[in-house]
Amino acid sequence: MDELAKENIMIENMIYEIRGKQVMLDSDLAKLYQVETKRINEGVKRNRERFPEDFYFELTDEEYYEFCGRNLRPQNEKMKRTNPKVINGAHRAPLRTWSLSI
Repeated sequence: MDELAKENIMIENMIYEIRGKQVMLDSDLAKLYQVETKRINEGVKRNRERFPEDFYFELTDEEYYEFCGRNLRPQNEKMKRTNPKVINGAHRAPLRTWSLSI
């Protein structure tokens, strides 16, 4: 399998369906761009006007526990400070433009 196919599979495994939308966790996006998760969140907050309202949202407690039960299982619940944020995959064009400035 070539390198591009491996990358595509890796990215596909980072896409989840939440609230009926295909989304990616902020931490997964940070891995792709090789930056800290907080840098992704800072960048989105700093450039909020560039994105549609449903581009970026925080999971509710219920969504977080349902999601973690199926996928992540946090090792130490005390380490969780906030629920993960997700980026809506339907808005790829603004993300590409913004990501160039990370």
